[in-house]
Amino acid sequence: MTPWYEQRLCGLDFETTSPDPETARIVTACVVQCGGDHPTQPANWLSDVEGQEIPAAAAEIHGVTTERAHAEGVDLRQVVDEILAALTQVVLSGIPVVAMNARYDLTVLDREARRFGMTPLTDQVGAGLRVIDPYVLDKQADRYRKGSRKLIALCEHYKVSLDGAHSADADAVAACRVAWRQGCWYSPLAAMSLDELHAAQVGWAAEQAASLQEYLRRKDPAAVVEGAWPLIPFREVRRDR
Repeated sequence: MTPWYEQRLCGLDFETTSPDPETARIVTACVVQCGGDHPTQPANWLSDVEGQEIPAAAAEIHGVTTERAHAEGVDLRQVVDEILAALTQVVLSGIPVVAMNARYDLTVLDREARRFGMTPLTDQVGAGLRVIDPYVLDKQADRYRKGSRKLIALCEHYKVSLDGAHSADADAVAACRVAWRQGCWYSPLAAMSLDELHAAQVGWAAEQAASLQEYLRRKDPAAVVEGAWPLIPFREVRRDR
């Protein structure tokens, strides 16, 4: 059987308005299918952020200003609908979604879908969702390596070219290439089936979050690090009447 990293992969990446996945709005997005001895098929979006402002700090990272988004962007509702449709087709075809720090991107998509009254991805595909997260894999396979584990650092470590960092399309493709390298480099990962790899990452992500939380609480006893993966469960806020 062809190992998971040699099969077709689907990269996902968002550039957004905020580092908080509960409130972030999608600015740019890329869903790209690559590998598996087939041509690369990218789909890219620029949204109008539903008329909202893009903070200067966010624009400095990804380069999209409020003015450009409002002038050139597609209606955000349409963007979210099309992303959901693309990913649903991918997942139901048995292709895994590759996302660097998947917990963030998949939570952003989930919350955007709910804002617009759309069926979230997990509800559309059920138990079929399989995710590969280069961040989680790197921390598991090489847990004692010092230094940054951001995508740029992983690309350097795994000898993957990254042209145009912090653009959704470049980052999505780079994440797939890093995942491929990880499969090539680490035999324990390569030996797993896609189902086994997904299930293992759920546990690894929780362990990694717990370890980081323990470290942070040495200085801040109230520090909390989310351990859910591949997305943060939606928790409806109850409002007393």
